[in-house]
Amino acid sequence: MKVYHSIEDFPSEINTIITTGTFDGVHKGHKQVIKRLNDIAKKQGFESVLLTFYPHPRHVLYPDDQQLKLLNTIDEKTEELKKSGLQHFVVHEFTKEFSRTKSVNFIRDLLVNKLKMKHMVVGYNHHFGRNREGSYNDLKELAELYNFELEKILPQNEGDVTISSTKVRELLLVGDVEKAATYLGYFYPVNGKVVKGNARGRTIGFPTANILVENKWKLIPADGVYAVKVKLGEKQFYGMLNIGKRPTLSDNEHKIEVHIFDFLSDIYGTDIKVQFVKRIREEKRFGNLELLKKQLQIDESNCKFFFRI
Repeated sequence: MKVYHSIEDFPSEINTIITTGTFDGVHKGHKQVIKRLNDIAKKQGFESVLLTFYPHPRHVLYPDDQQLKLLNTIDEKTEELKKSGLQHFVVHEFTKEFSRTKSVNFIRDLLVNKLKMKHMVVGYNHHFGRNREGSYNDLKELAELYNFELEKILPQNEGDVTISSTKVRELLLVGDVEKAATYLGYFYPVNGKVVKGNARGRTIGFPTANILVENKWKLIPADGVYAVKVKLGEKQFYGMLNIGKRPTLSDNEHKIEVHIFDFLSDIYGTDIKVQFVKRIREEKRFGNLELLKKQLQIDESNCKFFFRI
């Protein structure tokens, strides 16, 4: 998969089949769109393209409201898309000036003329252009006018629930990482860097790696204790992770810290990836460190049993 950081960087001689959108989470519904995109590309001799925008339009248009948290950073989205068979990923900068592009200009000037779009595949709730004014009916008219094929993918359901990025966010915000994984098709990841903490965990036999997440828009799951998979470079480990303010230690600082099972190496400054597999319990306050230690021993036993370690 080739990655471009502007529409202008895309080669002008390639005939394409395109989908556009935020694709936050690259969940199962998104993957159905991409699968159809790739199938048609192979059959018709086109090349598959996903066009997205960064930063998220809401973060640009409403600078005083940065409350929307996202499932993916651009790097995480790129990593997940690489598994999909997509041929081209275009990340175009979203600005206030770009937001004023009318829907007809977006289709004609950028997709048809610049990206040589011959076919378009969109999700069931797709809107586009200034103020999201462009609907699927508008797209049908433009397809006839500018001579490209158009196809809409029906909603993808998990049970009786339509999969969406919003649904996944809602699940993560209450700590239901297991159901979120069924919608995503993979365990929810958080990437960060290992930074120094106060080493209090080491004193009770549970040293932890404190994780700094630098992307301010990355959604962090609800506070609590989780069974997680841990990636350091190419190596995978298992562990238990706590999100919260560590009320027993009374430091009132919100942290993400992971205890990696059977691991003693110094990894300060290292890039780390954790994947949330199961929520074990909510965060609790204990009367003293000895009671906390006993609970951590129970948590470790539960996590290891879950992972069959």
